[in-house]
Amino acid sequence: MRTVVAIPLVRYGIAGLLTNAPPALVILQLGAAVTAALLLVGLWTPVAGVLMAVTETCLAFSYSSDPWTHILLAALGAALAMLGPGAWSVDARLFGRKRIQIPQR
Repeated sequence: MRTVVAIPLVRYGIAGLLTNAPPALVILQLGAAVTAALLLVGLWTPVAGVLMAVTETCLAFSYSSDPWTHILLAALGAALAMLGPGAWSVDARLFGRKRIQIPQR
């Protein structure tokens, strides 16, 4: 899921650099691309997911002619923030996997 979300964000970040877009739009797209790089390797996944959701929401409501792609990416960023990094991530290697034990009643 992290890879599926990160690829379009990197694409939009590169496209923002290559086009003649307003500087505020380029900054938002580069911010989304940086969070995509963090998500791709699984580093600081909850923080990167929240940042991605915020930047994509800003892009959806301010600059986009078609906001639905940005709204979808914002929802996926929020979902990644809530799900966490997963087993194959830098976060799992640095901090270990978290297991929740639900006690028996």
